[in-house]
Amino acid sequence: MVTSATSLGRNGLYDWLMQRLTAVLLGLYTLGMLGFFLFCPDPDYQSWSGLMGALPMQVVNTLVLLSIAAHGWVGLWTVATDYLTTRHMGGPATAVRLVVEVLIALALLVYVLWGLVMIWGGA
Repeated sequence: MVTSATSLGRNGLYDWLMQRLTAVLLGLYTLGMLGFFLFCPDPDYQSWSGLMGALPMQVVNTLVLLSIAAHGWVGLWTVATDYLTTRHMGGPATAVRLVVEVLIALALLVYVLWGLVMIWGGA
């Protein structure tokens, strides 16, 4: 099993399960949004604002935002650890992988913080 300081979970099985659960949540959210657009074929600002401004939807949007970040981290961490190896890149592979992981983490942090401002900041 995979155990790493930069892994999201305690081991590879936990990361695998996390990615599957977040994928299910994201799929359900997508179906919900499709349902909204099917039953509200001509959405205007008021209907969209009413949907997104409701407290339950803000909570769901927050969970979805965190799920996107977790799903993305597990997927990109897996790609980085699979392909940025000394076998593929030679000696500097560990440093390159660390830089890539830091950049991914910073991008996801900015994404989550920006998303939280949009969800909870109000207009």
